[in-house]
Parts: sequence; C-alpha cells; structure tokens
Amino acid sequence: MPRPYSAFAVAQSQFDRIAELLDLDSGTRELLRAPAREYTFAIPVRMDAGSVEVFRGFRVQHNDARGPAKGGIRFHPLETLDSVRALAMWMTWKCAVADLPLGGAKGGVICDPHNLTPREQEQICRGWVRQVVRDIGPLRDVPAPDVMTTAQHMLWMLDEYEVIAGGRYPGAFTGKPVGMGGSLGRQEATGFGVIFTLVEALGLLDLTPQQTRASVQGFGAVGQAAIALYHELGGTTVAVACWNQADQEAYTFRRADGVDPDELKSITNRYGDIDVAQARERGYEVLDGGAWLEQEVEVLIPAALENQITPESVENVRPTVRVVAEGANGPTDPDADERLQGRGITVIPDILANAGGVTCSYFEQVQSNGNFYWQKDEVIGRLRVKMTEAFLEVADQADRKSLSLRDSAYVTAIDRVARACRDRGWV
Repeated sequence: MPRPYSAFAVAQSQFDRIAELLDLDSGTRELLRAPAREYTFAIPVRMDAGSVEVFRGFRVQHNDARGPAKGGIRFHPLETLDSVRALAMWMTWKCAVADLPLGGAKGGVICDPHNLTPREQEQICRGWVRQVVRDIGPLRDVPAPDVMTTAQHMLWMLDEYEVIAGGRYPGAFTGKPVGMGGSLGRQEATGFGVIFTLVEALGLLDLTPQQTRASVQGFGAVGQAAIALYHELGGTTVAVACWNQADQEAYTFRRADGVDPDELKSITNRYGDIDVAQARERGYEVLDGGAWLEQEVEVLIPAALENQITPESVENVRPTVRVVAEGANGPTDPDADERLQGRGITVIPDILANAGGVTCSYFEQVQSNGNFYWQKDEVIGRLRVKMTEAFLEVADQADRKSLSLRDSAYVTAIDRVARACRDRGWV
C-alpha cells in the first residue's frame, strides 16, 4: 500500500540530507527545518445566493533572513497547511538559488474558483488580506499569484491592503495587471525560465531543442509559456496533459507530429482546462491523464502540481527521456527522483527550473517600489541572464563535487540562507 504523501515531509527530508552534507549545527537545522511563522484563519463570505460560507485561509512565512518573504497564494479545493508549509520552504531555497534578496512564504485558500462568482472571489481576496494585513507588505512579505489565482485577484488584494494601510503601496503584491503596477513579461516568466534552464541542460548533453520532443503536464500559465518558447526554439511538443473540471478527470491530448499551442490555447479556459470535445474535433488523441509520462520523447516537463512522478508512475518513463525539467513545485517523489537519476536522466530541480516566476516577481517589486517600469525585452533579457547564471553555477558545482543538479541547487541555496541567519546572529 503506498505511503501517505506529505509535501512538507518531503521538503524536510530534502533539507535534512543537505544539512548533513553541509554539516550544519543543530540550531541552524532546527531554525530552517520549520517555518518561522504560520497563520491559519477563517474567511466568512456572504455568497450571491444570500448564505454565508466560511473558507479556510493560510499564510506561512518560512524564512526572511535574506530579505522580505515572497510567495504565491493558491486557490485550490484540496489545499492543506502541509502543502503550504512545503511550498514556503521551497520558496526560501528558490529565492536563494537564484540569489534574490528575498525569503520564502506561501499562502492559500481552500476553495474552487470554478464554482465561485467574480464577486465571491473578490470577497475571499479581501477577506484574506484583512486576516494578515499586519504581517505582509513591501518590506515584510510580498504575495503573488499561484495555482488558480490571477492578476485580478492580486489587484483586489492590493486594493484592500492600500485601503487599510492608507496609502499607495504597489510593491506589496506582485503579479498585478500591467498598467496597475504589474511587470511586462511576468505572465511568461516561469515558463520561459523553465526553457532557459532546459536549453542549458540540453547543451550539456550535446543536444539542441530542435533535436528533441517534449511531453508537458499542465496547460496553465507555466505550461503555455514553456511550450510557446520551446516551439519558438525549434522543439516539438507531442502531448499535453491537464485537469478537466467539467469531467473531474485529467486527460492527455496527443498529436504525434506536434501540438499547436495556439490552437490548444483557443479551446482552453482561464484555469488551463482544455475542452475535450473541441480537441477531438481538431484531431487530437485524447488519452488518460497519466499518458503524458509514457510518451517517446526526450524531455518531460511536469508543470502542474506536486507529487506527479511517483515511485509507481516513474516506471512508465520511456528510455528516450534525457531531461526532466520541473516546472511545478515538488512534482517528483524522492524515490522516483533517485530512479530517474539512476537511469542517467538529468533532472532540473524545481527550485532552479521554475525560479523564473519569483525572479520576475522580484523585478516587479523593484519596478513598483521605484515607480519606474521596464520594456518587455529588458525584463525577458534580465530574466534569461539571471536563470542562465543560476543554472551554470549549479551545474559547475555539481560537476566539481559529483552531485546531482538537485543536490547542488540545494547546497547552494541552503548554504546561502544558513550564512544569512548566522550573519544576523540568529544562530
């Protein structure tokens, strides 16, 4: 019987292993192994039908030794405090491996936006801010969008924050609409960052995108942007998997000669759900949700949720696969990760591969706080430089110390955070 999955237990086990490699003292281990602060709260909302429904919200601040905490807010019916704790810890390492002057946090609300009107979603956003307003802000903790939250959600949250704080603080939230303090390029940043690191990893294997095919799980903002840039560079995506809310089931959409990302996007709703009937009409094979992992491709990009490549499903990964680029947070179970690496498959870890989102969020903070905004080419150019530098630093250390990319990324990140804690005199 498979063991119960705990994202936070996975995050802690990853930390424990690297803490041993770095020989961290017991005080530093205890400090970094758990969040600095946690908030759980009720958000009562009067629904459009007149009844009151109470939603459960979270904010976890893992560590802010290197700067204000940073991390997204998820709206998901299966959100848990356990997953938010893990995501907050991963955000700490992600900011550190990208060498950003930020710490890690994460938030969420147990809800399903598919079943909520815009007004009800707005009330959840404003209620979330009212619960944590004293402990967030541009110099303390800067939230951003995540799974099933959007620029509009961030603007509602910012507006509530500014009403309470009595001023204009555009740097208090990132992922805002362009024209309201948002940054050009932010929508594409996470997916583009995945591909920037993928290009470097393929180069180490003497491959180019033109020589590869990919299968992608997830067709939200990350998956769409990653596929678009990958195709622009000459790659071919043969399968895309996503959740379909109407059927309460996941599907894989396959086309042997390559999917058309613009065509798929035209039949996809704002949550990344591809319309099954319309996909069939356009000639796509519609397979079960796990089929994305079984494709004869060189590249796998999990860009949905955590724990998607498990000890059971990893056996379905084909011998053709050379690289797994983790667009999602925590998509690979540690046992499955070990098996992938045992087969010689390069795994670009989540804290490195998908750090493009928080990197561009940092750029948005800088622009918002300075009230000076950059052109899109400048944003994407800076993003590429930052992601490439981070990858090459991690890859060089991995080669010198005979580490996997994941272990090398964690060594870099945890060492930086531990040093910041020591320099501040916390441990």
